[in-house]
Amino acid sequence: MKTLVDPSNALAQGLATVRSQFKVPAAFPPNVLAAADAAAKRVPTEHVDRTAVPFVTLDPATSTDLDQAFAIEAAGSDLLLRYAIADVAWFVDDGGAIDVEAWARGTTLYLPDGKAGLYPPVLAEGAASLLPDGPRPAIIFSVRVAPDGAVKLDGAERAVIRSRAKLAYDSVRDSDLPSDFAELARRITAAEDARGASRVDPPQQEVSEQADGTFELHFRPRLEAEDRNAAMSLATNLAIADALQAHHTGLFRVMPAPDDRAILRLRNTARALKLDWPAAVALKDYEKGLDPNDPRQAAFMLAIRRAGGGASYQPYRDGVVPWHAPMAATYAQATAPLRRLADRYVVRATLAIANGQSVPDVVVQAFEKLPSVMAHADAISGQIDRAVIDMGEAVMLKDRIGEIFGAVVTDLDDRGARIQLSDLPVVARVDAHGVEPGDTIRVRLATADPEHRAISFARVS
Repeated sequence: MKTLVDPSNALAQGLATVRSQFKVPAAFPPNVLAAADAAAKRVPTEHVDRTAVPFVTLDPATSTDLDQAFAIEAAGSDLLLRYAIADVAWFVDDGGAIDVEAWARGTTLYLPDGKAGLYPPVLAEGAASLLPDGPRPAIIFSVRVAPDGAVKLDGAERAVIRSRAKLAYDSVRDSDLPSDFAELARRITAAEDARGASRVDPPQQEVSEQADGTFELHFRPRLEAEDRNAAMSLATNLAIADALQAHHTGLFRVMPAPDDRAILRLRNTARALKLDWPAAVALKDYEKGLDPNDPRQAAFMLAIRRAGGGASYQPYRDGVVPWHAPMAATYAQATAPLRRLADRYVVRATLAIANGQSVPDVVVQAFEKLPSVMAHADAISGQIDRAVIDMGEAVMLKDRIGEIFGAVVTDLDDRGARIQLSDLPVVARVDAHGVEPGDTIRVRLATADPEHRAISFARVS
């Protein structure tokens, strides 16, 4: 959950508690800020001039840490995507104060009332961000996209670019974008379908205060511009992953498919949400038709996201094909270096191999260390997300204690029955005996404690 509409500031204390519990950094140390101020003044000297290329950015309207800018042009029957990525490494010295702090953080942490950045704002929202207020240093990845959606890295270079416009998902018009923007997204989606990818992008959950002072947990509609924008990042990351694997180096994002138990739990969740998932239809086929703007289907998309074994990082190993099951491909992440530590090193490795150079030793060594660092950062981020959702659920339900809700048992373990409420996007546990996954039960809300981010139910039938 990344969005909170709380005009009365009623949830401020709860969010402060979350920040304290998970030790979310409130600020950067003075030496890091001083180093960032000095780094922000660096003039690009190893970059070619690409300010004539009509790059634009596309992000949430309020975003200022802009990792990516893009331009698209036809190249025969292919499309050539020029994807400019913030050149974070230009500003961050290996082993320097900014670098050490970034390794301690691992990733930007997002909460509904603000973020704790990976890098100081003077860089992440200033000198390194691809904002349209002046030239910026970047790494331009040229990705060739064939008519069938196949992608290939066509080159990489350090360049100075100038973004023409800061476009926003909720206000962008087709005329603001390159003419082949929609076609490129269509090709990438077609390629996903052809290889059997099962990637889902659920909408974000939001907590918003209602006119009567109560709170509601709901889903923010996902916009078409978001999906099309994600296709460009996906194309670039897939092309980079293939190039790294071919050169026997890199850091890859891997994820297993949901196992049989997870699939059974998902079928029970679908039943709870009153979704028609035919028994003969595989998950990867069923999820392609889900509508993220339908609250029940959006809740199910979230359940799918949580059902896998969890994504992790894996360095290159001889004879091993790193695999991301939802992508149905070898996959790397390079397109968000302002927000993920690992991306900075993947970018550096790709820039080197694309130009016939050896990958720097410091990057090769980082690939061995990053999986554990990123796993810790991802775990903290996930725990914060879960804590905020728990708080949102408790706030939403605090005035409904004693009410009875329909639910379906999705899973059983030594802690009791996991249930999905039938009419709300809430997953909880209940002490229920003699039930099996898939059973329909009725439960009474016993407690809803926003301070401790806890809700509890008692089975009534």
